[in-house]
Parts: sequence; structure tokens; C-alpha cells
Amino acid sequence: MFLLGCYAFPSIGFAQDDFYDINHVSEIRIQFQENNWHHILDSLFINYGENGRLKGNINIDGHQLNDVGVRYKGFSSFSSTVLKNPLNIDLNYTITNQNHKGFVKLRLSNVTHDPSFIREVLSYEIARKYMPASLANFAMVYINDTLQGLYTNVESVDPIFLSKYFPSHNNSFLKGSPQQLQYPFGQNSNLAYTHGSDSSGYIPFYKLESTTGWKDLYNFINILNNDTTNIANVLNIDRALWMHAFNYTLVNLDSYIGYSQNFYLYKDDNGRFNTIPWDLNMSFGSFRNTDATALNLTINKVKQLNPLQLLYTNPFTPRPLIKNLISNSTYRRMFIAHMRTIVNENFRNNEYYNKGKQMQNIADAYVQQDANKFFSYTDFLNNIDSTTGPSSDQYPGIRNLMEERIAYLDTLSGFSGAPSISFVQYSPDMPAKGSEVFITAKISGSNSALLCYREKSNDIFSKTTMFDDGIHNDGILGDSIFGASIITNGNTIQYYIYAENDSAGMFSPERAEYEFYTIQPKINPGEIVINELSTNQIEIFNNTCENYNLKDLYLSDNNSNKWAFPDTVIKSKKFMVVATNQNTTSSFIPTYISVSDYGGELFLSYNNLNIIDSIIYGEVQTGKSIGRYPNGIGAFVYMQPSFSLPNYIGTVKGKDFLVFPNPAHDKIYYEFKNDGAPFIVDILNSSAQSVLTYNYASSNGQMDVVSHSVNITGLNQGVYFIRIVFNDNVMTRKVVIF
Repeated sequence: MFLLGCYAFPSIGFAQDDFYDINHVSEIRIQFQENNWHHILDSLFINYGENGRLKGNINIDGHQLNDVGVRYKGFSSFSSTVLKNPLNIDLNYTITNQNHKGFVKLRLSNVTHDPSFIREVLSYEIARKYMPASLANFAMVYINDTLQGLYTNVESVDPIFLSKYFPSHNNSFLKGSPQQLQYPFGQNSNLAYTHGSDSSGYIPFYKLESTTGWKDLYNFINILNNDTTNIANVLNIDRALWMHAFNYTLVNLDSYIGYSQNFYLYKDDNGRFNTIPWDLNMSFGSFRNTDATALNLTINKVKQLNPLQLLYTNPFTPRPLIKNLISNSTYRRMFIAHMRTIVNENFRNNEYYNKGKQMQNIADAYVQQDANKFFSYTDFLNNIDSTTGPSSDQYPGIRNLMEERIAYLDTLSGFSGAPSISFVQYSPDMPAKGSEVFITAKISGSNSALLCYREKSNDIFSKTTMFDDGIHNDGILGDSIFGASIITNGNTIQYYIYAENDSAGMFSPERAEYEFYTIQPKINPGEIVINELSTNQIEIFNNTCENYNLKDLYLSDNNSNKWAFPDTVIKSKKFMVVATNQNTTSSFIPTYISVSDYGGELFLSYNNLNIIDSIIYGEVQTGKSIGRYPNGIGAFVYMQPSFSLPNYIGTVKGKDFLVFPNPAHDKIYYEFKNDGAPFIVDILNSSAQSVLTYNYASSNGQMDVVSHSVNITGLNQGVYFIRIVFNDNVMTRKVVIF
């Protein structure tokens, strides 16, 4: 992990999440040398669990990877008597940094408890609206050229996943996954203070996914159970409330609700653990063995499962992550408000059903080919609507379950009678840093409201009371316009509003804290800069740790041309390239701005000529650009063009060769002098193993500078070497990939 500025950049390019695009069904072919692979995998899993893997090769949509590690996974979904078992595949099992589109682990579920085939992918799609949750789609899996069947392909919750949602990914990270699942009355991963005052007593009940973390877990459990007034210091409470709201709404009992398992805990940079849901293959009432208060629930009982039952009924074993939160009246109303949002945004409008039908249409042809599926094709078609399966093991129809569940939830206190929040506004439109900002909203049905705000992404939201007293820029006393003010000190203001009455709460926006409103203070010099230019294009760079909207900024030249940026966002530590008026073929955004061969001026400013950045440049040399070095902050110098990449400087000399940028993220560029001979380019990992190889034919036989690039988006962060071999020359350079 290499830190540039204030953010950690992962090795995965998030545009590559198309591997989990629901419209894409991957073809995954696993090849073992052993013909008795099934027996070996059975034995390894039974005897060694997660520590036993069989080495094999894998081809994913035509991408060949060798020496991967394969094992079975699961508890109720694994059986030595079936051919189609769930799979856990480690792509870098023996070859360091080997991956597919940046992903190093494949989690393939065999859909053993879901006649509809859509429970897992549909549940994850809903969950991702409200909390960090895995991507998921379908994959056809073959082993030794024999079709095993259609699986669900679920993104692993690992450091790559964490780096999408948190600035760091190397803090304490644990999974609620006991070494031996105890049922129905076992403690499992219930986060109760029941294993003594030494952290070692909790080791059998959780899986450590980071280098250290047992002391952090013990401290968290101790405060969660024994010092409830300080829970907010060690737990992202809103994130936990969303997970509980999701599980109770979708009746996902194979979770903390039931056997208290199938969740992750990640400690963020604020010292708070964040919950992350996992293993949703038995959602929508597929699992009904227990809800921690009763055994073997009927379908009718789960339709009317009370999300507040732990306030009135003692569970088999403690459930402090639920009970100690909803015992607080405000947290309880927030919890119900989150459930209401999930219901309104996914179920009351029938969106879940339309999505489910689309997913079934995608899977349909593959389900028909799956000879190892656990239910009939008729069950597949019917289970989205109707209950299927034998009377001893029935799976509720998703639509029937949710229609009756919504009708039941609507009877609970807090689902109706919530305040309404509208006309959320702030002034001034673009506050200067250090100035006062007023935020107002029309709030009906409530006598109390909170403004929750932060001035840096990923920080904890602070809270201040909003007033309807006529002295907080809120209109007149008692007009239902509530107001509050804060002082802007950061590069952003992110905020939401929460209001409640005696029975119900309401958020605005309703997906808060996961979503929020944003105010952008006025940009100061040095935060957004002109970073590089040529006669054809101009590069803008965001030096800050926040995303900025450029819609109020202008780019102008010394010829009185002035161009307004569109309503577009430049992300933290990222680039935006626009085309000059000399460039008529570029795919970049066109402007009216000119960059003269003979020199000139460029300005980045607000409309009132408040200048953010400027450059007076001289002659623009052919084949060179003018850019800041070091990138974003340095003086302007001549350099090799590096638009949309960190700026570098360097020239080719003799038989030496140039590699740039370094560190690199998406591509490595290289230049060297060659007489036209064929050459080989190798990317080697730190163990001197080749991870990428390219062969190039000869050119015209004349001495010239060869200039190429290598796409490295599939490689993990770390130290690598790029090696060029031609004639009798072997040239090697170290490069860091972040």
C-alpha cells in the first residue's frame, strides 16, 4: 500500500468491476491433473477446512491463470455426496500478485438453498444501496471440461474490497465465522462478553483477516457490552443499524440474527468497527432454523418476524449488537426508519420483483443446462412468486413472502407517522473557508431535528441541534422551518438531517449516513491547478483529498477566450484533460482555449476573476509538454507528455531506457533506442517471476526510439521490474505499482 497525499490507492481499477456485471455470465474452467479431484477436495475440506487447497489451472473468460489454489467452502451448502459444491479459489496461491482484473479471490456459491437462483445476487444489489457490500453475478463453472453448473459469483470481502470504501485497508479486520458452528444454543460470533477478560478467549469464535486485531476486538466487545454510553466511540452505529434493517427486512436469518455469523468487522481510521454483510444465499426466508429466540420457524412466522423482538424476548444467547443499540430510543427510531427506506425503495414499488425477473432471464438458459442443480427448472421459474419444495423443506416464494412481510411491517410503530423533511437549502451558495454556512429545512411532524455534518470524507459526523425559533436564519418562530449554522473549515461539507417525534424518525436524504448532501466551499489557490499543457490539450489536477465540482470555474487564455467548465466532478488526486481549439480530433472535452507554439498565458478562475491558478509559458517544443514537476505542486518544466498520468521528467540516452511514470497505477510507459531488432518486454514480480510478457517483431532496421506502454491494471500493488531484451542487450528497471 503506497500513500499518495491523503488517500491510499488500491491496485484494482474499479472500472474493472464489469467482471461482476449482472448482465455478464462468466465462463470459468478449472483444470486439475488429478482425476479424483472431487475426492481430494472433499478430504481437504473435511480434514483441513480453509487451510486445504488443491493446485490447478483456471481459465476465466479466456484468461488463463496457472497454479491457483482451490478448495470447497460453506457449511450447510457443502456436502461430500454432491458434485456441485461451493468453491473458494485463490488466484495468487503460488504465483505472487496473480489476479483476474485485479481480483485475487473467487467465491462461487452452488445455489443449494435457492430454487429461484436469484436470492444472493438480488440481495447484494439491494444491500449496496445502503452499505458497503459485495458485487455479485452468475458464472458457469467447468472442472476438467465437465460442466458443474451455474454458480453465483460473489466479490470477496478482502483488502481490495476494503480499499474501495475506506482510505486504508490494513487496520483490524475480522470475520464473524466461528471455528466450530454451535447450534442452536451456541455463542458463535455474537459479540457477547462471555469468554473472559483475555482476548485469547474469543479466538475460536472469530476469524482474524488482518495481521493483528484480537486486542481491538476484545476492547470493542467489552465496551459494546459493559460501557454502552461509549459504543459510538468503537462502532459505526449507523452502519450496524443498516445491516440489521437489511437482515430483518429481507428475513436474512443466516446472519447475526440467527446463528450470529456471516458478517465482517473492519476498524476504520476513526477507531470504529464497521459491519459488512456476507453470505446472502439464504435470504428471503430460505434459512429458518432460528432467529435466536425460536427454532424451526414456519414461513408464516418469518413473514411476521418482529424486528424489535429482542426488546421483549430473551434470545438463546446474548445479541448485544442489536439489543444494546435498539434499547436506545433514538437508535431504535433510526433503525425502523432505515427499514422503511428499504421497503419503500425496493419492495413497495415492486422494483425487487422487476430486478428479480431480469436476473432470472439472464440465468434462464444456463439453469436449463445445469444438470447438477438442486431443484427442477419448474421450481426455478415458480419460486420468485410461489413457495416450492417438499413440505419438510420449503422455500418461500419471494414475492409472496415480501408482500405479506410489508403488510406486517406497516402495522409496527414507527413505520407510519414519521416526520417529513423537505426544501433542504443552504446559504451562501459558495461559502469561503472559515465563514458561516446556514442550513435550513422544512420539517413537519417533529419538534426536534439534528444537523449532522463533517468537513472531510470518512470522518465521523458531528451533530448540532436545528431550531425553529426565528433566530437561526430559519424564518419566524413556529413556521416549521428549522435552521442551524456551522463554520466551514475543510474542502467539503457533507451533511444530512435527522428528525423524530415520539414514535418515528426520518432522514434526509433517506439513505443517510451512507449518502448525504454536499456543499463545496470556494476553491483556494493550489487546490485545483493547471498541471500540464501542450498545443493540443490542457490537464487540470485536483491536489486535495476531496472530489470537486468544476461547474463554477473558467479556463481562459491571453486572447480573451473564456470557457466555462461543465457540471462535472474531478475526483481527489485525479486528472481532467480538455482539448484546445487547435485539437479537432481529440476525444477530450473541447474548449475555446488556445495554447500558442510561441508562448502565452492560461488562467483558472471564477467568473469574478478570482484566480485559482495561472501560468505564463514560453515556446512549446514539438514532442514535449510543459508541466508541473513534482506533479501538482512543482514549477513548470519541459517534459515528455504524460496527460492523465503523474508528471515525470527524463530523456533517452544511448542504450539506456526510460520508464515512466514511477510509481505507476494504470500503465507503464517505456522508451529506448533500438536498431529495429525484435525485442521482448517482461514484467517481473519481486520474486523474479514473469507475470506479463510481450514479444515484438523487428521494425525498419534503422536506429530509432521505441515507445510503447504496458497495461498493468491487473497487477497488485508492489515492487516489480521491467526488463527489455534485444540483440545482446538486457536492460532492467525497478518500478513501483500502487
